[in-house]
Amino acid sequence: MGSGSIILKSAEELEIMGEANQLVAATLTMLSTRIRPGVSTALLDGWAEEFVRERGGVPAFKGYRGFPGSLCVSLNEQVVHGIPSKKVVVREGDIVSIDFGVNWRGFYGDAAVTLPVGKVPDQTAELLRVTRESLRQGIGQVQVGNRINDIARAVQEHVERHG
Repeated sequence: MGSGSIILKSAEELEIMGEANQLVAATLTMLSTRIRPGVSTALLDGWAEEFVRERGGVPAFKGYRGFPGSLCVSLNEQVVHGIPSKKVVVREGDIVSIDFGVNWRGFYGDAAVTLPVGKVPDQTAELLRVTRESLRQGIGQVQVGNRINDIARAVQEHVERHG
């Protein structure tokens, strides 16, 4: 099989993949309830690792090519895939991007979220709103017969309509 080939999954494999992603979603939801000013990115990382391990999962990023964290955490305009640190503390008005992956029964789930911390500037809140809406527009195009280009077009058109 050449690169770029899609390997079809069984119903059982699809179920496990869904479970992996449900665990990722639950972890990100848990973090969204705990993030607040004064919390370090290392503490967020510890919470995520504990949460997923208690449920039988394994953080996918930790140890991958030497990456030390369970999460990739970046504040504000920092480039994605930031390394969690006790020295990096969340402040009021920050936006925090969290990327998290899990290995669940041999399959991987992975997702990212960007969260506001307290009151953020109006321009930032608008960016987050339009971004979330564009994601929904793209997801709405995921259907039999559509191509990746259909998804990308829906996202791009929504973003461009909002400047």
